[in-house]
Amino acid sequence: MCFLLNVVLSARSLHVDSPPHKPSLTTSYVHGTSTFPLLPLTVGQSLDNTVQRWPDLHGQASAGLPAGWHPENLCTVSARCVDKVAAGLLALGLKRGDQLGVWEHNIYEWILFQFASAKAGIILVSLNPAYQVKEVEFTLNKVQCKAVVCPTHFKTQKFCEMLREICPEIDLTPAGMVKSSRVPDLRMVIVTDSRQPGMLHVEDVMQAGESRHHKELMDLQSKLSFDDPINIQFTSVAFTVWKLIVGIYFHQPQVRVCVPVPMYHCFGSVLGGMSMHNALSLTAMYFYSRCNIVYGTPTMFTDLLSQPELHKYDLSSIEAGIMGGSSCPPEIVRKLRTDMNMKEIMVSGTTENSPITFLGFPQDNEELKINTVGCIMSHTEAKVVDPTTGEIVPLGTSGELMIRGSCVMHGYWADPEKTGEVISQDRWYRTGDTASLNSLGYCRIEGRIKDMIIRGGENIYPAEIEQFLYTHPKVQELEVVGVKDERLGEQVCACIRLKEGHISSTEEIRAFCKGQISHFKIPHYVIFVDSYPLTTPSRPAHSLGRHFSQWPGSNGPQSPQETLL
Repeated sequence: MCFLLNVVLSARSLHVDSPPHKPSLTTSYVHGTSTFPLLPLTVGQSLDNTVQRWPDLHGQASAGLPAGWHPENLCTVSARCVDKVAAGLLALGLKRGDQLGVWEHNIYEWILFQFASAKAGIILVSLNPAYQVKEVEFTLNKVQCKAVVCPTHFKTQKFCEMLREICPEIDLTPAGMVKSSRVPDLRMVIVTDSRQPGMLHVEDVMQAGESRHHKELMDLQSKLSFDDPINIQFTSVAFTVWKLIVGIYFHQPQVRVCVPVPMYHCFGSVLGGMSMHNALSLTAMYFYSRCNIVYGTPTMFTDLLSQPELHKYDLSSIEAGIMGGSSCPPEIVRKLRTDMNMKEIMVSGTTENSPITFLGFPQDNEELKINTVGCIMSHTEAKVVDPTTGEIVPLGTSGELMIRGSCVMHGYWADPEKTGEVISQDRWYRTGDTASLNSLGYCRIEGRIKDMIIRGGENIYPAEIEQFLYTHPKVQELEVVGVKDERLGEQVCACIRLKEGHISSTEEIRAFCKGQISHFKIPHYVIFVDSYPLTTPSRPAHSLGRHFSQWPGSNGPQSPQETLL
């Protein structure tokens, strides 16, 4: 009995230390195996090991480095700073299991607090720097943030002003001792640029730790576990909780990686911050830094390809690209290989899977590179099931993709009901994607079961926008859908039925949204309709929203200029 079971499991396992060449799968289930075991290390231990192994490694280079700092030996410098910040956070009263929000664009302090919070056992909360007042207040209360790290301002975003609007008590209490009625858990705001009344500065945090706090930090390292939660990510209205698992995807210490994707996304924070100690965080920096790997969403790569002077740059150092956030048209992949010298382009995963589940090999043939999202990752299981019955479908047949492994999130923060909807009792994560597997363990993503809109790599849930637009006094009924877009993948479209006797316009609806919800959630298209097509009684057909001619009473989409912050 045991022997037969082992034979069956072996037939379904796939060794993925190198590209599989012999078709071995007979059903839509695969388990990626490896001779390399998972490392039982916390983030702090991984950082310390990196510094010991490569003490002269050039660390993160960024336009946001403090004055006088240089990339040379930055790995060692950063490790000392991480310890100072971690001990300082403990000295200021934060403790293991507390939540600290980072509300920043891509700058050095993002990486600094990412590692420092992990080393102190504090859960980092990734806040989108595009959030407006209502969104930031909601998220701070939802996850009970004790502290927030942010700049005074960036572009049109005035972070400190918004926090003062939410928490006017900041100006009336000593720094680090905030007591607010609207955000009762918040105790301190830490600014990364100019000093502000009632707020701490990063330098204050670094100087706060005394010898006893550094000893407390050292003692804490033996108590932390790689299974502890480390990060809360926002996937629109859901809150993903990750474990202290660190993946190493490039083993060469001198690989230089350009990371223009935002750090508040899983793509940037895990594949950029956690997996790379040698990342460049400016979009155009790789032109002079001679980067080997470029990260980006399909939208970012599309914009790069459209640059009229792209051919003037020497891109010979580029070897590969990592793409994620949404699916990419095959023609864009082909152009990246010919126009940007990207011989290899590897993709696929979700925030809930931390974020990679499939990865391509450099040796893959053209068909696999362009038409699949790669091969199953090591220490990861995948299966494709009938979404109705849950049964595994025949090999090559479409169904819902499900994932199991150490990559799967803990769950949605303080929401066991929603967690139970996507993670089964035996820890299979339902991706909501329609996919198929081939006999080599490669996956083809064919669509999405979910209604989620993916705009330029941003995950947008229509219900969140609908809930806000229902507060407009003229709106009787509405549906928010995704509309295909060549550049962004999808655009947000609001199909609105107005209350009788009222008139409105695209400009009025967009103006109502501006400053109230993030700019990427503001509908690009607004269509005024008299009724909605239905698939079942009272159930609008969301998919028909992609074809404007299907909407009765519609005059077609209006195309206002996109608002940028």
